[in-house]
Amino acid sequence: MKLAAAAFLVGLLASQSNAFAPQSLHQCRSKRCCSSQLFSTEATIEETDSAKNNEVVGSTSSSSATAVSDNNNPRLAGLALMLDDGTRKSHSIAQNTQFVSGFFKGLADRESYRALITSLYFVYEAMEDAMDNSTEDGVKKLDYPTLRRLDSLQQDMDFFYGEKWQDDIQPSPAAKAYVARIKEIAETKPYLMIAHQYTRYLGDLFGGQMMGGMASRSLSLENGDGTAFYTFDEIPSTKDFITEWYTSLNELELTQQQKEDIVDEANLVFELNIDVLQELTGSPLKAILTLAVNSLKEKRLWPFLS
Repeated sequence: MKLAAAAFLVGLLASQSNAFAPQSLHQCRSKRCCSSQLFSTEATIEETDSAKNNEVVGSTSSSSATAVSDNNNPRLAGLALMLDDGTRKSHSIAQNTQFVSGFFKGLADRESYRALITSLYFVYEAMEDAMDNSTEDGVKKLDYPTLRRLDSLQQDMDFFYGEKWQDDIQPSPAAKAYVARIKEIAETKPYLMIAHQYTRYLGDLFGGQMMGGMASRSLSLENGDGTAFYTFDEIPSTKDFITEWYTSLNELELTQQQKEDIVDEANLVFELNIDVLQELTGSPLKAILTLAVNSLKEKRLWPFLS
């Protein structure tokens, strides 16, 4: 209960980017709020784009705020719909709670956050190596260079470890299991890599601004240091990019069985990510309270804090 209350406080007091703002009940009833990628919401797309273009006024601002109509929304059909619905329905309350609490563990202190970045480094190294060597048409079609995260993770590792860190790090048990799964399907059922692209890359893009901002505030990181992983400067419009990616997803030539296998794999990926987060040792309550206090400071709502 304390954790939930503190998390709600962070949502109310979050930064001037609207990425933290909680959705209204009306929003949640009127459209599909929760999607299956990690930390993704329908509203986050519009909010991220709004934050990126908050200095643009007039017709440009109006145009960027225009939502894609339901008739043209690729998320409402095909494999995109199967993935969104098939993963969302399978996630229990306990799983979602584990995921969120695990994420806040990673924000508790720099040591925990560094451990998270390290695990992600091994995961993305395996993913992007598998994509480099894949002959699967669908995997190649969805492999957008702007989504790749290994270079940005290397920047973050340089910041937290200094030089020559490659010789000093080892994957955690959960990261090892995650990497083993990636290598297994790359050899046996390479089309299942689509589930990993969907779950991780779209989750990174959907929630990147929010999560990067939370990391910066809770860990006092400045000038983008240590948060390159969550930065997508080469994607000016998250909403437009997501629409394009989902359209490409729906155009893939896959059998019904393959599509169902991809949904099942996406659910497994979610569990693998929970395992990575749950092995972190930080205190989620500490992270949430730190975020709340720092948000109050930034908004000057708690003037006696210095």
